[in-house]
Amino acid sequence: MSDRSPRNRAPQRRPDKVRQVAYRVIRQVNGEDGYANLTLNKALRDQRVGGRDAAFCTELVHGTLRWQGTYDAFLARSVSRPLADLDPELLDLLRLGAHQLLRMRVDSYAAVNEMVTLTRSEVGQSRSGLVNAVLRKISQRNLDQWIATVAPKPEEDLLGYLAIAKAHPRWVIEAFADALGERASAPALPAESVEQAVEDLLDADNEPPKVTLVARPGLSDVDELIEAGASRARWSPYAAVLQGGGDPGRIQAVATGRAGVQDEGSQLVATALAIAKVDGKDARWLDLCAGPGGKSALLAAIANQGEAVLTAVEPLEHRAQLVRSNLRAIPGDHQVLVGDGTKPTWPSGWYDRVLADVPCSGLGALRRRPEARWRRTPEDVDELRPLQEALLASAITSVRPGGVVAYVTCSPHPGETREVVEAVLASRPDAVLEDARELFPGVPSLGDGPDVQLWPHVHGTDAMYLALIRRS
Repeated sequence: MSDRSPRNRAPQRRPDKVRQVAYRVIRQVNGEDGYANLTLNKALRDQRVGGRDAAFCTELVHGTLRWQGTYDAFLARSVSRPLADLDPELLDLLRLGAHQLLRMRVDSYAAVNEMVTLTRSEVGQSRSGLVNAVLRKISQRNLDQWIATVAPKPEEDLLGYLAIAKAHPRWVIEAFADALGERASAPALPAESVEQAVEDLLDADNEPPKVTLVARPGLSDVDELIEAGASRARWSPYAAVLQGGGDPGRIQAVATGRAGVQDEGSQLVATALAIAKVDGKDARWLDLCAGPGGKSALLAAIANQGEAVLTAVEPLEHRAQLVRSNLRAIPGDHQVLVGDGTKPTWPSGWYDRVLADVPCSGLGALRRRPEARWRRTPEDVDELRPLQEALLASAITSVRPGGVVAYVTCSPHPGETREVVEAVLASRPDAVLEDARELFPGVPSLGDGPDVQLWPHVHGTDAMYLALIRRS
């Protein structure tokens, strides 16, 4: 009998479980338009991956997705045919391997061998040779050398260079540059200062954010979160940072809904609306675009400190359920309505404060949504514009004279921020833009106003935007 008979063949190695979980999450995100954070968290729970393995898996997933466009530029130089001709499953395996070789402390021999084994398991023996050959080519240069090989020279095409070196689509970098240049203090910052600010912003986007908690007033406080292992955050009076990551659900206040997970920028814009002065009564608050409900919960808790109640509106039932879940621990007569915020069912001028946290591109939260930068397009910004304007117009109609509206986006793109506000106010003589900077006490570098733009590289928050509008 031949030594090469099936009976005498050595059994094939089983793939590394953590890499296998990471690859399958990446496939769900890229192949099924999944969200990395939700898909990954479910996979870690289902596969019972915890501790250091969970941290390793998280870096594999988020890092590969975050740097995907850059790795594609390198792979295009290493594969003999266009990347578009590769099966998506194979391309994701190559991206996952490239991330280990170029941005993780994984031995190159181990990284290649593990990816070859994973390839055999996931897509078959016939593809493993290509993966082995391509990843060995990738391993012959480090990240800086690959960037120098593939990217244009910065002095000739700075945005093209940054697109490769900082892993952002060119159009996103252009939008950031426009926003940062537009907000340069007078006299205008020199061009090189704006360029440096753009690079700092891109670097901040590539750093995974820390887990920030919110202590909902009247139910919890920051001291309780500190006792549970967090530390006080910089700006929001309700914020604490969970040190060393970990599962925030293990904290009793979070598990019971008395506290939650919420970026400090989101806390700041919600708090700004809550502390803005209103003329006369202050009993009815409205969150016009409430899902998933983080800002609704903070506003409802603050409303409870006075005599106000919150109405939260969300057009989709499953997201309305998320809002109800966020409000579950907060007492009071707060309600959640399922409906279209552009078509109010309540009387004009019914509310004293209105939050219009409108759907947007999410370009301000790229650090926590690694897949979003490659998924969004300039057309998305254009397509969202009519909805944003309609929601802001509805918010102004919904607030009474003397009341205030907070127009909020998680994007610094001028087409979703100032341009929307200017377009709507041009046809609303009954609405006035007010200076919002005084509503961010202690927060530096807020620009010339009257609106406020927060930045990851300056404030350590998502790039939240707020314009405060008073109905006159």
